[in-house]
Amino acid sequence: MSGLAKAEIMRSGEAGHCGKDVRSDLQVALEARTEGGIEIALESRVAAYYGENILAEARQALADLGLRDAHVTLHDEGALPFVIAARIEAAVRRAGLGQGRRALPDAVPLPAPAARDRLRRSRLYLPGSEPKYFINAGLHAPDAIILDLEDSVYPAEKDAARILARNALRAVDFAGAERTVRINQLPMGLADLEEIISEQPDMVLIPKTERAEQVAEVDAKIAKLKEQHRISRPIWLMPILESALGIENAFAVAASSPNVAAITIGLEDYTADLGVVKTSEGTESLYARTRLVNAARAAGVQAIDSVYGDVADMDGLLRWGQKSRALGFEGMGCVHPMQVAVVHRAFAPTPAEIEKAQKIVAAFDEAQQRGLGVVSLGSKMIDAPVVQRAVKLVKRAKEMGVIP
Repeated sequence: MSGLAKAEIMRSGEAGHCGKDVRSDLQVALEARTEGGIEIALESRVAAYYGENILAEARQALADLGLRDAHVTLHDEGALPFVIAARIEAAVRRAGLGQGRRALPDAVPLPAPAARDRLRRSRLYLPGSEPKYFINAGLHAPDAIILDLEDSVYPAEKDAARILARNALRAVDFAGAERTVRINQLPMGLADLEEIISEQPDMVLIPKTERAEQVAEVDAKIAKLKEQHRISRPIWLMPILESALGIENAFAVAASSPNVAAITIGLEDYTADLGVVKTSEGTESLYARTRLVNAARAAGVQAIDSVYGDVADMDGLLRWGQKSRALGFEGMGCVHPMQVAVVHRAFAPTPAEIEKAQKIVAAFDEAQQRGLGVVSLGSKMIDAPVVQRAVKLVKRAKEMGVIP
């Protein structure tokens, strides 16, 4: 193939999806030219109402990316501006153009920084290549949303997904949910960080973590990018342990950086590594899960459980969540919005637990006011660890909205 032919191939690119089952997306086919200006052909069911707006967004994105001459075909399936910009940018980059430039949508106000120990009962996974799941994710009231760039994204779509996730962080209001991103396994995950850190996610999930050095590599990369983009707010880390080696190194991973706020386990990969069948009872992973909880506590970070994969089995999910809480986990993952409310129910303290804790806290407060060094409840003496546990339970119950 001649150099000229190669250049012509590199000057065209496609991105996005269209079709009867596609929503909130845009398919872009772009051919760069040497002259003739920008020519856009638009197909959209809402062209009569929003056609001019779509064209204006497309022209702005092309201008931001430095294109002045190109033929562009757009098949719109109800894409919002942040999706239009992301899909055009992906197509332009696939054409070998627009390097060093970005098509950024208008930004929504940045939420307050997430506290290191904030409530993390539920984290809702959203496939990073499917914008239809982004728009209303916050309405389901998860404690966190995860824009997933790893397992839910086909290898050929990784480049486009990280651009889409970046624009979603910038332009979508997730209604108070912690804004998190699961990057790809290293070293590919470093390229994800290059794209997303500028939009200041609250947390980054690190898959397939087995060694503290992997966390340190991500931590250093984020620190460099924060300095580059003049970011001062914290960006927390949650390593995902998904192998026998990862579990054996759980404490070293959890204690590897002050930016680690939580550690979690990926049971599909972990059981595959062991060569055992993953069951709804979880007997085969009990050792790993209890070891992870112990390591998290020893390192002063949160222990977060894996997902429950059967989205039709809400009773099984409730039982799993209740057992997880009993083991010491503070939350778990969700693969469907319907799971969020069930997970919140599973991790909520019972009325009996709350009543007992409130009595302990009241007895402690009374003892403090009277200058007593010993706390008693009825005829029983209350040790300091029991008081601390009761105080934490009452605090969490208030954060969950279980008590005023």
